[in-house]
Amino acid sequence: MIETVSETGSTNADILERLRNGNRLNEGDWLRAERQTRGRGRLGREWQSPMGNLHCSTLVILRPSDHSAATLSMVAGLAVYDCVRRCLSDHTVMLLKWPNDLLIRGEKIAGILLERQDDCVVVGIGINVSHAPAISGRKTTDIVCENNKFESGPGELLNMLAGHFAKRLAEWRAQSLSHTALEWAIRSHRFNDRLRVTGSDGKVLQGYYRGITPDCGLRIQPIDSQEQVVHAGDVSLLWDDDEEMA
Repeated sequence: MIETVSETGSTNADILERLRNGNRLNEGDWLRAERQTRGRGRLGREWQSPMGNLHCSTLVILRPSDHSAATLSMVAGLAVYDCVRRCLSDHTVMLLKWPNDLLIRGEKIAGILLERQDDCVVVGIGINVSHAPAISGRKTTDIVCENNKFESGPGELLNMLAGHFAKRLAEWRAQSLSHTALEWAIRSHRFNDRLRVTGSDGKVLQGYYRGITPDCGLRIQPIDSQEQVVHAGDVSLLWDDDEEMA
């Protein structure tokens, strides 16, 4: 079921509140807002949510046999990639940036936020459809900017996204985690891409991309030390010593 409201603070917050209040929610249900007034991304960042873009959340109810909840970020990323890919030219350069962004030529077009309540994971997704809101220090784009013949609205896009998400979620449950990790990796950074990772404590790690682990950890090779695995942080792509991208 897809429920649409004209305006709310945050679709993720709404679903979490319903869960806390004991409301019955089904896996696969979606909540879409035409506009959010308190949209947010990872690390508490504001996510601007004007009308014309897609702002939505869905629910995954964890089963005992499921993989780690954190790896649902790969499921969501793949679903968003699949969805946006269908809206653009095959020649459009797209990249999944660890852990939860979709970029086009280094410009952000979509983001993902996972939040957990007991055995439920709320997956929030924002896709720039007809607007590219300004984000301090980052470049953004939208589907219409990339394809001026695109005429579908956020509602139609969500119908497509829901199908892709259900397919990727079923694969995540039915196959080894390494399958999902590989699917994600081949759509992500190139081997040897230079990355900068900033942790929540402000510590900075810079080095070369070496792939991801099956549990969605980022493998990075610092210049003068052994390879490390990072499970949380903010990633910037570096093209040269002075230029930062996304």
